Amino acid sequence: MRQELLPTAGGKRRLFRRSTYTTATQAQADLDVGRAILALPGPDDDDGRENVAALLAHLSRTGEPLPEPDTVQRRLHAPVTLTAKVTIAQWLDQWLAAKRGRTPKSYEVDVRVHLKPRIGNIRIDRLTVGQLADMFDAIDEENIAREANNTARRDIESRRKAAHGRKDKAVLREELHALPPYRRPTGPTTQKNIRACLRAALNKAISHQLITFNPAAHLDMRDTKKTRPLVWTASRIEFWQQTGRAPGPVMVWTPEHTGAFLDHITNDPLYPLFHLITFRGLRRGEACGARWIDLDEAEEPLTIATQLVLDGWDVVEAPPKTQDGNRTIALDATTLSTIRKHRTRQKQHRLAHGANWNDTGRIFTQDDGSWLHPGKVTDHFQRLVTDSGLPPVRLHDLRHGAAALAYAAGADTKDIQEMLGHANLNFTSDTYTSVLPQLAHTNAKPPRKSFPEKPNEMKETSWAHNGHTTAPHAPSRMDHRSRPRSTKTQNRSSHAVCCGFGREPARGLEPLTFRLQVGCATNCATPADPSMVGDGGGRVWLRAAVS
Repeated sequence: MRQELLPTAGGKRRLFRRSTYTTATQAQADLDVGRAILALPGPDDDDGRENVAALLAHLSRTGEPLPEPDTVQRRLHAPVTLTAKVTIAQWLDQWLAAKRGRTPKSYEVDVRVHLKPRIGNIRIDRLTVGQLADMFDAIDEENIAREANNTARRDIESRRKAAHGRKDKAVLREELHALPPYRRPTGPTTQKNIRACLRAALNKAISHQLITFNPAAHLDMRDTKKTRPLVWTASRIEFWQQTGRAPGPVMVWTPEHTGAFLDHITNDPLYPLFHLITFRGLRRGEACGARWIDLDEAEEPLTIATQLVLDGWDVVEAPPKTQDGNRTIALDATTLSTIRKHRTRQKQHRLAHGANWNDTGRIFTQDDGSWLHPGKVTDHFQRLVTDSGLPPVRLHDLRHGAAALAYAAGADTKDIQEMLGHANLNFTSDTYTSVLPQLAHTNAKPPRKSFPEKPNEMKETSWAHNGHTTAPHAPSRMDHRSRPRSTKTQNRSSHAVCCGFGREPARGLEPLTFRLQVGCATNCATPADPSMVGDGGGRVWLRAAVS
Protein backbone atom coordinates (compact mmCIF):
# COMPACT_ATOMS: atom_id res chain seq x y z
CA MET A 1 0.00 0.00 0.00
CA ARG A 2 1.25 3.47 -0.83
CA GLN A 3 -0.30 6.87 0.00
CA GLU A 4 1.03 10.31 -0.81
CA LEU A 5 1.28 12.67 2.20
CA LEU A 6 1.70 16.43 2.66
CA PRO A 7 5.31 17.46 1.92
CA THR A 8 7.51 18.79 4.70
CA ALA A 9 8.01 22.51 5.25
CA GLY A 10 11.21 22.22 3.17
CA GLY A 11 9.33 20.62 0.28
CA LYS A 12 10.58 17.09 0.91
CA ARG A 13 8.23 14.36 -0.30
CA ARG A 14 6.53 12.14 2.30
CA LEU A 15 4.83 8.77 1.74
CA PHE A 16 2.96 6.24 3.81
CA ARG A 17 4.12 2.78 2.73
CA ARG A 18 3.24 -0.66 4.06
CA SER A 19 3.78 -4.03 2.38
CA THR A 20 3.36 -6.61 5.12
CA TYR A 21 -0.19 -7.64 4.20
CA THR A 22 -1.12 -11.23 3.44
CA THR A 23 -4.38 -10.39 1.71
CA ALA A 24 -5.76 -7.55 -0.37
CA THR A 25 -8.60 -7.15 2.14
CA GLN A 26 -6.16 -6.24 4.91
CA ALA A 27 -4.40 -3.75 2.67
CA GLN A 28 -7.66 -2.13 1.63
CA ALA A 29 -8.79 -1.88 5.29
CA ASP A 30 -5.61 -0.02 6.27
CA LEU A 31 -5.88 2.17 3.20
CA ASP A 32 -9.41 3.17 4.19
CA VAL A 33 -8.27 3.98 7.75
CA GLY A 34 -5.33 6.02 6.42
CA ARG A 35 -7.54 8.04 4.08
CA ALA A 36 -10.06 8.62 6.90
CA ILE A 37 -7.27 10.01 9.07
CA LEU A 38 -6.04 12.23 6.24
CA ALA A 39 -9.56 13.62 5.83
CA LEU A 40 -9.87 14.69 9.48
CA PRO A 41 -8.28 18.18 9.21
CA GLY A 42 -10.15 20.77 7.20
CA PRO A 43 -8.62 22.33 4.07
CA ASP A 44 -7.72 25.48 6.03
CA ASP A 45 -6.32 23.58 9.02
CA ASP A 46 -2.62 23.69 8.15
CA ASP A 47 -1.51 22.62 11.65
CA GLY A 48 -3.89 19.67 11.63
CA ARG A 49 -2.77 18.52 8.18
CA GLU A 50 0.87 18.74 9.25
CA ASN A 51 0.21 16.73 12.44
CA VAL A 52 -1.63 14.01 10.50
CA ALA A 53 1.12 13.79 7.87
CA ALA A 54 3.78 13.56 10.58
CA LEU A 55 1.81 10.81 12.32
CA LEU A 56 1.41 8.66 9.22
CA ALA A 57 5.06 9.16 8.21
CA HIS A 58 6.10 8.07 11.72
CA LEU A 59 3.90 4.96 11.59
CA SER A 60 5.32 4.13 8.14
CA ARG A 61 8.85 4.10 9.57
CA THR A 62 8.06 2.20 12.79
CA GLY A 63 5.53 -0.28 11.40
CA GLU A 64 3.09 0.39 14.26
CA PRO A 65 -0.60 -0.24 13.56
CA LEU A 66 -2.80 2.63 12.46
CA PRO A 67 -4.91 4.18 15.25
CA GLU A 68 -8.64 4.56 14.98
CA PRO A 69 -9.74 7.83 13.33
CA ASP A 70 -11.76 8.75 16.43
CA THR A 71 -8.58 8.56 18.54
CA VAL A 72 -6.72 10.79 16.10
CA GLN A 73 -9.65 13.24 15.99
CA ARG A 74 -9.63 13.53 19.80
CA ARG A 75 -5.91 14.25 19.98
CA LEU A 76 -5.64 16.33 16.82
CA HIS A 77 -5.54 19.67 18.65
CA ALA A 78 -4.38 18.42 22.05
CA PRO A 79 -1.33 20.14 23.64
CA VAL A 80 0.88 17.20 22.56
CA THR A 81 1.86 15.82 19.17
CA LEU A 82 -0.05 12.89 17.69
CA THR A 83 3.04 10.73 17.82
CA ALA A 84 3.76 11.41 21.51
CA LYS A 85 3.29 8.59 24.02
CA VAL A 86 2.43 10.65 27.11
CA THR A 87 3.07 8.89 30.40
CA ILE A 88 1.39 9.56 33.73
CA ALA A 89 4.60 11.14 35.04
CA GLN A 90 4.88 13.51 32.07
CA TRP A 91 1.28 14.60 32.32
CA LEU A 92 1.41 15.11 36.10
CA ASP A 93 4.46 17.35 35.69
CA GLN A 94 2.71 19.37 32.99
CA TRP A 95 -0.48 19.59 35.06
CA LEU A 96 1.31 20.76 38.20
CA ALA A 97 3.33 23.33 36.26
CA ALA A 98 0.14 24.82 34.84
CA LYS A 99 -1.43 25.02 38.32
CA ARG A 100 1.62 26.33 40.20
CA GLY A 101 0.46 28.39 43.17
CA ARG A 102 -3.18 27.31 42.77
CA THR A 103 -2.80 23.63 43.69
CA PRO A 104 -3.15 22.29 47.25
CA LYS A 105 0.34 21.81 48.63
CA SER A 106 -0.41 18.15 49.30
CA TYR A 107 -0.81 17.48 45.54
CA GLU A 108 2.89 17.98 44.88
CA VAL A 109 3.74 15.55 47.66
CA ASP A 110 1.22 13.00 46.36
CA VAL A 111 2.72 13.22 42.88
CA ARG A 112 6.34 13.07 44.01
CA VAL A 113 6.05 10.42 46.72
CA HIS A 114 3.30 8.13 45.47
CA LEU A 115 2.04 8.59 41.92
CA LYS A 116 5.21 9.05 39.86
CA PRO A 117 7.21 6.26 41.56
CA ARG A 118 4.34 3.75 41.29
CA ILE A 119 2.50 4.46 38.01
CA GLY A 120 4.56 7.23 36.40
CA ASN A 121 5.87 5.05 33.53
CA ILE A 122 2.39 3.95 32.38
CA ARG A 123 0.97 5.63 29.28
CA ILE A 124 -1.88 7.90 30.23
CA ASP A 125 -4.21 6.35 27.64
CA ARG A 126 -3.51 2.84 28.93
CA LEU A 127 -4.06 3.37 32.65
CA THR A 128 -6.71 1.05 34.09
CA VAL A 129 -8.74 0.77 37.27
CA GLY A 130 -6.97 -2.50 38.04
CA GLN A 131 -3.56 -0.83 37.95
CA LEU A 132 -4.74 1.79 40.44
CA ALA A 133 -6.13 -0.92 42.72
CA ASP A 134 -2.73 -2.64 42.59
CA MET A 135 -1.05 0.64 43.52
CA PHE A 136 -3.13 1.07 46.67
CA ASP A 137 -2.64 -2.60 47.58
CA ALA A 138 1.10 -1.97 47.39
CA ILE A 139 0.71 1.08 49.66
CA ASP A 140 -1.11 -1.09 52.22
CA GLU A 141 1.68 -3.67 52.09
CA GLU A 142 4.24 -0.94 52.61
CA ASN A 143 2.25 0.32 55.61
CA ILE A 144 2.55 -3.12 57.21
CA ALA A 145 6.31 -3.04 56.68
CA ARG A 146 6.55 0.48 58.14
CA GLU A 147 4.55 -0.49 61.22
CA ALA A 148 6.78 -3.52 61.76
CA ASN A 149 9.90 -1.37 61.43
CA ASN A 150 8.56 1.29 63.77
CA THR A 151 7.71 -1.37 66.35
CA ALA A 152 11.20 -2.86 66.05
CA ARG A 153 12.81 0.55 66.54
CA ARG A 154 10.69 1.27 69.62
CA ASP A 155 11.59 -2.14 71.07
CA ILE A 156 15.33 -1.57 70.57
CA GLU A 157 15.12 1.95 72.00
CA SER A 158 13.32 0.61 75.07
CA ARG A 159 15.95 -2.10 75.58
CA ARG A 160 18.71 0.41 75.09
CA LYS A 161 17.31 2.67 77.82
CA ALA A 162 17.07 -0.29 80.19
CA ALA A 163 20.62 -1.56 79.41
CA HIS A 164 23.39 -0.74 81.88
CA GLY A 165 26.64 -1.84 80.27
CA ARG A 166 28.29 0.35 77.66
CA LYS A 167 28.94 -2.67 75.48
CA ASP A 168 25.29 -3.70 75.50
CA LYS A 169 24.22 -0.15 74.66
CA ALA A 170 26.72 -0.01 71.80
CA VAL A 171 25.34 -3.26 70.32
CA LEU A 172 21.78 -1.98 70.53
CA ARG A 173 22.82 1.32 69.01
CA GLU A 174 24.28 -0.51 66.01
CA GLU A 175 21.06 -2.51 65.63
CA LEU A 176 19.10 0.74 65.71
CA HIS A 177 21.28 2.34 63.05
CA ALA A 178 20.79 -0.69 60.80
CA LEU A 179 17.02 -0.17 60.73
CA PRO A 180 15.27 2.33 58.45
CA PRO A 181 14.12 5.53 60.16
CA TYR A 182 10.63 6.00 61.54
CA ARG A 183 8.08 6.52 58.79
CA ARG A 184 4.41 7.28 59.15
CA PRO A 185 2.02 4.87 57.41
CA THR A 186 0.00 6.21 54.51
CA GLY A 187 -3.41 6.24 56.16
CA PRO A 188 -6.86 5.94 54.55
CA THR A 189 -7.40 9.71 54.43
CA THR A 190 -4.07 10.27 52.68
CA GLN A 191 -4.89 7.51 50.21
CA LYS A 192 -8.16 9.22 49.38
CA ASN A 193 -6.25 12.46 48.83
CA ILE A 194 -3.88 10.64 46.46
CA ARG A 195 -6.82 9.41 44.42
CA ALA A 196 -8.37 12.90 44.43
CA CYS A 197 -5.12 14.34 43.09
CA LEU A 198 -4.91 11.79 40.27
CA ARG A 199 -8.60 12.18 39.46
CA ALA A 200 -8.19 15.95 39.09
CA ALA A 201 -5.17 15.51 36.82
CA LEU A 202 -6.94 12.95 34.62
CA ASN A 203 -10.05 15.14 34.38
CA LYS A 204 -7.85 17.85 32.94
CA ALA A 205 -6.39 15.29 30.51
CA ILE A 206 -9.92 14.52 29.34
CA SER A 207 -10.59 18.21 28.70
CA HIS A 208 -7.38 18.27 26.64
CA GLN A 209 -8.67 15.24 24.68
CA LEU A 210 -5.79 13.01 25.68
CA ILE A 211 -8.11 10.36 27.14
CA THR A 212 -11.83 9.66 27.27
CA PHE A 213 -12.00 7.60 30.48
CA ASN A 214 -10.85 8.50 34.00
CA PRO A 215 -10.02 5.31 35.90
CA ALA A 216 -9.44 7.20 39.17
CA ALA A 217 -13.10 8.27 39.18
CA HIS A 218 -14.21 4.63 39.08
CA LEU A 219 -11.88 3.24 41.75
CA ASP A 220 -13.67 2.13 44.92
CA MET A 221 -11.97 3.23 48.13
CA ARG A 222 -12.86 1.92 51.56
CA ASP A 223 -14.74 4.33 53.75
CA THR A 224 -12.81 6.21 56.42
CA LYS A 225 -14.29 7.07 59.78
CA LYS A 226 -13.92 10.54 61.17
CA THR A 227 -11.15 10.76 63.72
CA ARG A 228 -12.39 12.18 67.00
CA PRO A 229 -9.84 13.82 69.29
CA LEU A 230 -8.96 11.93 72.47
CA VAL A 231 -7.97 13.65 75.69
CA TRP A 232 -4.76 12.64 77.44
CA THR A 233 -6.21 10.96 80.52
CA ALA A 234 -4.07 9.23 83.16
CA SER A 235 -4.70 5.78 81.69
CA ARG A 236 -3.76 6.94 78.18
CA ILE A 237 -0.61 8.59 79.46
CA GLU A 238 0.32 5.31 81.16
CA PHE A 239 -0.25 3.46 77.87
CA TRP A 240 1.98 5.96 76.05
CA GLN A 241 4.73 5.64 78.66
CA GLN A 242 4.68 1.85 78.41
CA THR A 243 4.45 1.50 74.63
CA GLY A 244 5.77 4.80 73.25
CA ARG A 245 2.63 5.11 71.11
CA ALA A 246 -0.26 7.53 71.31
CA PRO A 247 -3.69 5.90 71.77
CA GLY A 248 -5.06 7.76 68.76
CA PRO A 249 -3.97 9.91 65.81
CA VAL A 250 -5.50 13.08 67.30
CA MET A 251 -4.75 13.77 70.97
CA VAL A 252 -5.68 16.79 73.09
CA TRP A 253 -4.04 18.03 76.25
CA THR A 254 -6.02 18.64 79.41
CA PRO A 255 -6.04 22.19 80.80
CA GLU A 256 -3.30 21.11 83.22
CA HIS A 257 -1.10 19.99 80.34
CA THR A 258 -1.79 23.19 78.40
CA GLY A 259 -0.84 25.38 81.34
CA ALA A 260 2.31 23.34 82.01
CA PHE A 261 3.38 23.64 78.37
CA LEU A 262 2.88 27.41 78.26
CA ASP A 263 4.79 27.75 81.52
CA HIS A 264 7.60 25.68 79.99
CA ILE A 265 7.94 27.83 76.84
CA THR A 266 7.48 31.26 78.45
CA ASN A 267 10.92 32.44 77.28
CA ASP A 268 10.69 30.92 73.79
CA PRO A 269 10.63 33.47 70.93
CA LEU A 270 7.51 31.81 69.47
CA TYR A 271 5.63 31.73 72.76
CA PRO A 272 3.15 34.44 71.63
CA LEU A 273 2.34 32.46 68.46
CA PHE A 274 1.72 29.19 70.33
CA HIS A 275 -0.21 31.14 72.96
CA LEU A 276 -2.52 32.53 70.26
CA ILE A 277 -3.10 29.14 68.64
CA THR A 278 -3.74 27.51 72.01
CA PHE A 279 -6.53 29.83 73.07
CA ARG A 280 -8.02 31.12 69.83
CA GLY A 281 -7.65 28.04 67.61
CA LEU A 282 -5.87 29.58 64.61
CA ARG A 283 -4.54 27.31 61.90
CA ARG A 284 -0.76 27.17 61.57
CA GLY A 285 -0.75 29.17 58.33
CA GLU A 286 -3.15 31.74 59.76
CA ALA A 287 -0.92 32.37 62.79
CA CYS A 288 2.23 32.60 60.64
CA GLY A 289 0.46 34.96 58.22
CA ALA A 290 -1.18 37.26 60.80
CA ARG A 291 -0.46 40.93 60.02
CA TRP A 292 -0.26 44.00 62.23
CA ILE A 293 -2.70 45.86 59.98
CA ASP A 294 -5.32 43.18 60.78
CA LEU A 295 -5.02 43.70 64.54
CA ASP A 296 -7.19 46.38 66.14
CA GLU A 297 -5.61 46.89 69.55
CA ALA A 298 -8.29 49.34 70.63
CA GLU A 299 -11.25 47.03 70.02
CA GLU A 300 -9.19 43.85 70.61
CA PRO A 301 -10.17 41.81 67.49
CA LEU A 302 -7.80 40.09 65.07
CA THR A 303 -8.95 39.67 61.47
CA ILE A 304 -7.81 36.53 59.65
CA ALA A 305 -7.35 37.76 56.08
CA THR A 306 -4.35 35.80 54.80
CA GLN A 307 -2.12 32.86 55.61
CA LEU A 308 1.33 31.45 54.83
CA VAL A 309 1.28 27.94 53.40
CA LEU A 310 3.77 25.53 51.86
CA ASP A 311 4.06 24.93 48.13
CA GLY A 312 6.33 21.93 48.35
CA TRP A 313 8.84 23.36 50.82
CA ASP A 314 8.51 26.94 49.61
CA VAL A 315 6.44 29.43 51.60
CA VAL A 316 3.70 31.26 49.70
CA GLU A 317 0.96 33.66 50.76
CA ALA A 318 -2.59 32.48 50.22
CA PRO A 319 -6.13 33.43 51.24
CA PRO A 320 -7.72 31.62 54.20
CA LYS A 321 -8.50 27.96 53.67
CA THR A 322 -12.24 28.53 53.26
CA GLN A 323 -14.54 31.49 52.81
CA ASP A 324 -15.56 31.22 56.46
CA GLY A 325 -11.88 31.17 57.38
CA ASN A 326 -11.85 34.90 56.65
CA ARG A 327 -13.10 35.96 60.06
CA THR A 328 -12.58 38.24 63.04
CA ILE A 329 -11.50 36.77 66.37
CA ALA A 330 -11.83 38.53 69.73
CA LEU A 331 -8.69 38.46 71.88
CA ASP A 332 -8.70 38.21 75.65
CA ALA A 333 -6.76 40.73 77.72
CA THR A 334 -3.78 38.49 78.43
CA THR A 335 -3.38 37.39 74.81
CA LEU A 336 -3.47 41.02 73.70
CA SER A 337 -0.95 41.95 76.38
CA THR A 338 1.33 39.12 75.21
CA ILE A 339 1.15 40.35 71.62
CA ARG A 340 1.93 43.93 72.69
CA LYS A 341 5.03 42.77 74.55
CA HIS A 342 6.00 40.78 71.49
CA ARG A 343 5.63 43.92 69.37
CA THR A 344 8.04 45.76 71.67
CA ARG A 345 10.62 42.98 71.23
CA GLN A 346 10.08 43.02 67.47
CA LYS A 347 10.79 46.77 67.39
CA GLN A 348 14.05 46.12 69.23
CA HIS A 349 15.01 43.52 66.61
CA ARG A 350 14.15 46.00 63.89
CA LEU A 351 16.47 48.62 65.36
CA ALA A 352 19.23 46.04 65.77
CA HIS A 353 19.04 44.93 62.12
CA GLY A 354 18.75 48.44 60.71
CA ALA A 355 18.77 48.46 56.92
CA ASN A 356 18.80 44.63 56.86
CA TRP A 357 15.34 44.42 58.41
CA ASN A 358 12.67 42.81 56.21
CA ASP A 359 9.49 44.80 56.65
CA THR A 360 6.93 42.07 55.94
CA GLY A 361 4.26 43.50 58.23
CA ARG A 362 3.75 40.13 59.94
CA ILE A 363 3.05 39.84 63.64
CA PHE A 364 5.25 36.77 63.99
CA THR A 365 8.51 36.77 62.07
CA GLN A 366 12.08 35.60 62.15
CA ASP A 367 14.66 37.78 63.89
CA ASP A 368 15.26 39.77 60.69
CA GLY A 369 11.55 40.34 60.03
CA SER A 370 11.23 37.74 57.26
CA TRP A 371 8.37 35.25 57.05
CA LEU A 372 8.20 32.30 59.35
CA HIS A 373 8.43 28.92 57.65
CA PRO A 374 5.31 26.94 58.70
CA GLY A 375 7.12 23.63 58.41
CA LYS A 376 9.95 24.79 60.66
CA VAL A 377 7.41 26.16 63.14
CA THR A 378 5.93 22.67 63.38
CA ASP A 379 9.37 21.12 63.89
CA HIS A 380 10.17 23.66 66.60
CA PHE A 381 6.88 22.92 68.35
CA GLN A 382 7.58 19.20 68.37
CA ARG A 383 10.99 19.80 69.97
CA LEU A 384 9.39 21.97 72.66
CA VAL A 385 6.82 19.26 73.42
CA THR A 386 9.54 16.64 73.70
CA ASP A 387 11.62 18.85 75.99
CA SER A 388 8.59 19.51 78.21
CA GLY A 389 8.11 15.81 78.97
CA LEU A 390 4.39 16.12 78.26
CA PRO A 391 2.48 13.51 76.24
CA PRO A 392 2.84 14.23 72.52
CA VAL A 393 0.41 16.30 70.48
CA ARG A 394 0.70 17.83 67.03
CA LEU A 395 0.69 21.56 66.49
CA HIS A 396 -2.73 21.24 64.83
CA ASP A 397 -3.99 19.47 67.97
CA LEU A 398 -3.71 22.80 69.80
CA ARG A 399 -6.61 23.85 67.58
CA HIS A 400 -8.64 20.90 68.84
CA GLY A 401 -7.65 21.85 72.36
CA ALA A 402 -8.80 25.43 71.85
CA ALA A 403 -12.24 24.13 70.89
CA ALA A 404 -12.33 21.87 73.95
CA LEU A 405 -11.22 24.68 76.27
CA ALA A 406 -13.81 27.05 74.82
CA TYR A 407 -16.45 24.37 75.28
CA ALA A 408 -15.34 23.87 78.88
CA ALA A 409 -15.53 27.62 79.47
CA GLY A 410 -19.18 27.68 78.43
CA ALA A 411 -19.06 28.66 74.75
CA ASP A 412 -21.69 27.03 72.56
CA THR A 413 -20.90 25.14 69.38
CA LYS A 414 -21.87 28.06 67.12
CA ASP A 415 -19.36 30.34 68.88
CA ILE A 416 -16.66 27.69 68.49
CA GLN A 417 -17.50 27.25 64.80
CA GLU A 418 -17.07 30.97 64.17
CA MET A 419 -13.84 31.07 66.19
CA LEU A 420 -12.35 28.19 64.17
CA GLY A 421 -13.68 29.42 60.82
CA HIS A 422 -15.70 26.36 59.83
CA ALA A 423 -18.48 26.51 57.28
CA ASN A 424 -20.27 23.47 58.69
CA LEU A 425 -21.58 23.46 62.24
CA ASN A 426 -21.86 19.65 62.28
CA PHE A 427 -18.18 19.34 61.38
CA THR A 428 -17.25 21.48 64.36
CA SER A 429 -19.50 19.51 66.70
CA ASP A 430 -18.41 16.08 65.48
CA THR A 431 -14.69 16.69 65.15
CA TYR A 432 -13.50 19.44 67.45
CA THR A 433 -15.61 19.57 70.60
CA SER A 434 -14.19 16.45 72.19
CA VAL A 435 -15.68 16.71 75.66
CA LEU A 436 -13.14 16.85 78.43
CA PRO A 437 -13.45 13.91 80.83
CA GLN A 438 -14.49 16.27 83.62
CA LEU A 439 -17.36 17.59 81.47
CA ALA A 440 -18.41 14.10 80.39
CA HIS A 441 -18.67 13.23 84.07
CA THR A 442 -20.70 16.39 84.64
CA ASN A 443 -23.34 15.22 82.17
CA ALA A 444 -24.28 12.39 84.50
CA LYS A 445 -24.08 14.36 87.75
CA PRO A 446 -25.01 17.85 88.97
CA PRO A 447 -22.75 20.58 87.56
CA ARG A 448 -19.45 20.94 89.34
CA LYS A 449 -16.08 22.43 88.51
CA SER A 450 -14.94 22.03 84.93
CA PHE A 451 -11.33 22.18 86.02
CA PRO A 452 -9.72 20.51 89.05
CA GLU A 453 -8.38 22.49 91.95
CA LYS A 454 -4.71 22.90 92.62
CA PRO A 455 -4.50 22.86 96.44
CA ASN A 456 -1.05 24.38 96.78
CA GLU A 457 -2.18 27.43 94.76
CA MET A 458 -5.53 27.75 96.44
CA LYS A 459 -3.91 28.03 99.88
CA GLU A 460 -2.05 31.10 98.72
CA THR A 461 -5.28 33.00 98.14
CA SER A 462 -7.62 34.68 100.59
CA TRP A 463 -10.76 33.18 99.07
CA ALA A 464 -12.11 31.06 101.93
CA HIS A 465 -15.58 29.63 102.29
CA ASN A 466 -16.87 27.72 105.31
CA GLY A 467 -13.40 27.50 106.77
CA HIS A 468 -11.58 25.92 103.77
CA THR A 469 -10.25 27.06 100.45
CA THR A 470 -12.41 26.32 97.40
CA ALA A 471 -12.51 27.06 93.71
CA PRO A 472 -15.71 28.34 92.15
CA HIS A 473 -17.58 26.42 89.53
CA ALA A 474 -16.96 27.09 85.84
CA PRO A 475 -20.03 27.96 83.76
CA SER A 476 -22.26 24.97 83.23
CA ARG A 477 -23.40 23.85 79.76
CA MET A 478 -26.97 24.16 81.09
CA ASP A 479 -28.81 27.24 79.87
CA HIS A 480 -28.84 29.86 82.60
CA ARG A 481 -32.56 30.44 82.04
CA SER A 482 -33.35 26.86 83.11
CA ARG A 483 -30.90 26.77 86.03
CA PRO A 484 -32.59 26.80 89.48
CA ARG A 485 -32.06 30.22 90.97
CA SER A 486 -31.08 30.40 94.61
CA THR A 487 -32.01 33.32 96.86
CA LYS A 488 -28.43 34.48 96.69
CA THR A 489 -28.53 34.48 92.89
CA GLN A 490 -31.82 36.35 92.78
CA ASN A 491 -30.38 39.14 94.92
CA ARG A 492 -27.37 39.76 92.66
CA SER A 493 -27.16 42.92 90.63
CA SER A 494 -27.72 42.60 86.90
CA HIS A 495 -24.05 43.02 85.99
CA ALA A 496 -22.99 40.44 88.56
CA VAL A 497 -25.44 37.95 87.08
CA CYS A 498 -23.92 38.71 83.67
CA CYS A 499 -20.47 37.88 84.99
CA GLY A 500 -21.58 34.80 86.86
CA PHE A 501 -23.54 33.12 84.10
CA GLY A 502 -21.65 34.39 81.06
CA ARG A 503 -24.58 36.05 79.31
CA GLU A 504 -22.06 38.09 77.34
CA PRO A 505 -19.83 36.13 74.91
CA ALA A 506 -16.93 34.43 76.68
CA ARG A 507 -13.56 35.86 75.73
CA GLY A 508 -11.76 32.59 76.31
CA LEU A 509 -9.65 30.78 78.83
CA GLU A 510 -7.29 33.17 80.57
CA PRO A 511 -3.81 31.95 79.57
CA LEU A 512 -2.51 32.41 83.10
CA THR A 513 -2.45 29.01 84.69
CA PHE A 514 -5.18 29.62 87.24
CA ARG A 515 -7.98 31.83 85.93
CA LEU A 516 -10.93 31.43 83.60
CA GLN A 517 -11.77 34.80 82.06
CA VAL A 518 -15.35 35.72 81.14
CA GLY A 519 -16.22 38.98 79.45
CA CYS A 520 -18.63 41.41 81.07
CA ALA A 521 -20.49 44.25 79.38
CA THR A 522 -20.36 46.42 82.49
CA ASN A 523 -17.46 47.92 84.35
CA CYS A 524 -17.50 45.65 87.38
CA ALA A 525 -15.14 46.92 90.04
CA THR A 526 -16.10 44.17 92.49
CA PRO A 527 -18.29 41.20 91.55
CA ALA A 528 -21.17 40.28 93.80
CA ASP A 529 -20.20 36.61 93.90
CA PRO A 530 -17.38 36.11 96.47
CA SER A 531 -16.00 33.28 94.31
CA MET A 532 -15.05 35.85 91.66
CA VAL A 533 -12.54 38.62 91.50
CA GLY A 534 -12.68 41.76 89.35
CA ASP A 535 -9.94 44.03 88.14
CA GLY A 536 -12.01 47.19 87.86
CA GLY A 537 -11.64 47.15 84.09
CA GLY A 538 -14.72 45.24 83.10
CA ARG A 539 -13.13 41.77 83.43
CA VAL A 540 -14.07 39.10 85.93
CA TRP A 541 -12.34 35.78 86.49
CA LEU A 542 -13.70 32.51 87.76
CA ARG A 543 -11.18 30.66 89.89
CA ALA A 544 -10.12 27.48 88.04
CA ALA A 545 -6.70 25.82 88.22
CA VAL A 546 -5.43 24.70 84.83
CA SER A 547 -1.81 23.80 85.37
